[in-house]
Amino acid sequence: MDAPLWSIKKTAKNAFVITMDFPYGAIGKDTTFKCLLSFDRHHDNPKSDQKLEKKHLDKAKELKTFCLDGGDLFCAMQGKYDRRSSKSDVRPEHQNGEYLDSLVDTAADFFEPYADIMPVFGLGNHETAILKAHETNLTDRLTHSLRERTGAQCFTGGYSTWVKFQFRFVNKEGLKVIRDSKTLWMFHGSGGDAPMSFGTLNVKRQASIIPDADIVATGHSHNEFVVPLPRARLSKNGIPYLDEQVHIKVPTYKEEYGKGVKGWHVERGAPPKPTGATWLVFKPYVPIIEGKNATAYRFYIDTERAK
Repeated sequence: MDAPLWSIKKTAKNAFVITMDFPYGAIGKDTTFKCLLSFDRHHDNPKSDQKLEKKHLDKAKELKTFCLDGGDLFCAMQGKYDRRSSKSDVRPEHQNGEYLDSLVDTAADFFEPYADIMPVFGLGNHETAILKAHETNLTDRLTHSLRERTGAQCFTGGYSTWVKFQFRFVNKEGLKVIRDSKTLWMFHGSGGDAPMSFGTLNVKRQASIIPDADIVATGHSHNEFVVPLPRARLSKNGIPYLDEQVHIKVPTYKEEYGKGVKGWHVERGAPPKPTGATWLVFKPYVPIIEGKNATAYRFYIDTERAK
């Protein structure tokens, strides 16, 4: 099938609606639609896999879909007053007297061909650390540069960002009718590495305070998992039903372990981490609704590893 046309609208400071318009007759049991979720690119770090980044963004362009980024696109740890800085962790293009400016400029060069498919850039702890210490928002500067260069709709989200996916189907009369929607809560992440649980213990904690999300996507710890959380619900009409909230931990593009010889990651006893991103997949189905003959398709959430 032809990919649906999508558009984005900003509804609040950190809230967006992405609408996907499917042509008439396009939806069937074998239909899937997917978009890319990326966190923790650490794009300017020498250990970050920029070739893999490009591979996934090229695939998103091929599929005529989009990528949502959840923060720490920048690593930005090698500034003059950062105690963590190391000369070995600076790419050649950033070894100059305008370090932070060069991070924004080179990132804009890299992501410019993909500006039209990267509508939302969230904040991570590396960007907020720079904002606190240097009073400049690298993410906001990047989106501003991409808008100036391309005219694309690139927005800065927050450390947490809401995205509502709205699916519209064109009917026989040519009208666009909303048939389903799903809500994503992107939160960059917090806390430590959680080497035994990988952060899965946060699933029910987050579910208890984010009840309106169908999808919860986080990063930060550079781990990777998918945990579906089934829920017993009651409709506005008083009918019990079941749904699920899907929790996704998105990995990183930075591979720090290497051969395990030395370095901060190795010396603190941290393990190798999964690299890549996550495809968020929407699959149609015909729901079973008590007391009704359901014929309209709805979507459920699935994932694929982007490697």
